[in-house]
Amino acid sequence: FFSSRRRHTRLLTVTGVQTCALPILKVVPDGVAFSFAVTLIAESTKSAVAAVAAAADQARTALLDAGVDEADIATQSASVYPEYTYGSDGSQTLKGYRATQNFAVTLRDTDRAGETVDAVVAASGDAVQINSVTPVLIDTTDATNDAREKAIDSAKSKAEDYADLLDVDLGDVLVVTEVSAPSGVTPILARDGGMAESVAKTQIDLGVQEVSVTVEVRWALSN
Repeated sequence: FFSSRRRHTRLLTVTGVQTCALPILKVVPDGVAFSFAVTLIAESTKSAVAAVAAAADQARTALLDAGVDEADIATQSASVYPEYTYGSDGSQTLKGYRATQNFAVTLRDTDRAGETVDAVVAASGDAVQINSVTPVLIDTTDATNDAREKAIDSAKSKAEDYADLLDVDLGDVLVVTEVSAPSGVTPILARDGGMAESVAKTQIDLGVQEVSVTVEVRWALSN
């Protein structure tokens, strides 16, 4: 709350906050961010790069076969470097050359997300390293609009309470400032423990993501 006199205009500033903590505003993520690397070691740079390219093609094909749009598959980085083993005396021996490609993939079919992860692993085998599987909210429009409406209602209700306490009337709205910040969700990669390891299927638990909106509204005061 802030009240002051400036050029004979009294002001009232209140902040309204609304998050999707309320049951009607909880949002189930509509996508899964899948980050993985394909990495292999070989005797030469050329053979390492070729081997990783082949394994990456297998992973890419598995994604496309699972219905992932090509536009949702992005190569984040590619590298190759010598890898050494080290002896207790400080000596080093060249082990080979490790090539790596890192991928960031958006899985929009959440029902098949776990199946798609399994398909990539099956296609590229031990060359795949899973970095993270994270439920994400791709389209925040509806949730943000709902939270914004409730934040404004909260700010207005609070302002009316202050006006009653001060025995004044609310005038025109002078300033509205909004800060929106969807919060993250914990990366989840779960397996069905009720099945044997050889046939276990990856299950992605989406959980709930909160979208919060904070508005600061400043009214002129009359009377």
